[in-house]
Amino acid sequence: MDLELTETQKSLQTAARSFLETECPWTVVRDLHDSDSGYSPEMWREMAELGWVGLFLPEEYEGAGGSLMDLIILLEEMGRALLPSPFVSTALLGTQTLLLAGTDEQKASFLPQIAKGQLITALALLEANPDYKAASINTRAEPDGDSYLIQGTKIFVRDANIADYLICVAKTDSKAKPEDAISLFLVKGDSPGIACTKLNTIGNDRQCEVVFNNVRVPKGQLLGQLNGGWDIIERVLQYATLAECAEVVGLTQKVLDMSVQYAKERVQFDHPIGSFQAVQHMCADMSTYVEGCRWMTWYTTWEMEAGLPCALDISRAKVWASEAAQRVVRNGQQIYGGVGFTLEYPMHLYFRRAKCSEVIYGNPESHRRVIADDLLG
Repeated sequence: MDLELTETQKSLQTAARSFLETECPWTVVRDLHDSDSGYSPEMWREMAELGWVGLFLPEEYEGAGGSLMDLIILLEEMGRALLPSPFVSTALLGTQTLLLAGTDEQKASFLPQIAKGQLITALALLEANPDYKAASINTRAEPDGDSYLIQGTKIFVRDANIADYLICVAKTDSKAKPEDAISLFLVKGDSPGIACTKLNTIGNDRQCEVVFNNVRVPKGQLLGQLNGGWDIIERVLQYATLAECAEVVGLTQKVLDMSVQYAKERVQFDHPIGSFQAVQHMCADMSTYVEGCRWMTWYTTWEMEAGLPCALDISRAKVWASEAAQRVVRNGQQIYGGVGFTLEYPMHLYFRRAKCSEVIYGNPESHRRVIADDLLG
């Protein structure tokens, strides 16, 4: 096992940080959060031109053929900058679902468009009982001639408001057990019968409610085998959960860096506050949480790339990342004091993003159940 970054990965890290510090300072993030779309189409096109959107795509689909670790390094920098973009929804969830389940024709049609930044996707998965289990899927897709009619409501669909295509997870067999009754469909975002409503979340992170009211989808837009979609979703969610951990690494590292710098500069009682033991210990704790999050994420990435069983380590990494984000941001706000909660400083944006991270792709309690079931049976 070698977790040392290659020279290429170090160059990617440096270039990504430079680009995002220039193009996506925290003031831009704040403004984008308040915009209707929640992201910058111009910045998205630039990211595509840099090869980021197709980084984890094979070269045959006009991607860069990068490794999973390359992607993790890039996601860390995006987390550090709090980049508002449909990157995970499109360049990870969309591409991996297509690669795992799509036909040759579907892959040849959609993946090059994604790599060029010409097509945005969103995964329509969660419903009224928002957990990541097949039994929670009640949206139905019924055959009707050469099409399917989709009926149901999805919630917390990230980037649905800007998506060209939705990957809809629907039940297609009422008699089989849930894991054997799920199929995936590529649905145009502007199809008749779709109603998309942007939800008001603490992170302003483009989460939406999507209502499918007898939406007609051609049978050629079925992704993968009929009733064989849940295995694909489970694999894609592993990637998504690891990606979230990577973004948390960048988020917490930036909060630590800001807090240490502030502690050195802020003077109280004729001394920098960093000279006080309480502040020193908070910084030491933050560093411990950040490094723990980084190494658990990197180790699990290595396992996935090596083809080793990693489901439990993904859950362990997600528990650590979710709680590390809360603790690091809380300490950062304590070090900043009252200004850590104001709109004139960036810390409040990291707080909001950390709260979103706590629950997306499973909260700590759900991942603890996975670990406990393995330990205790």
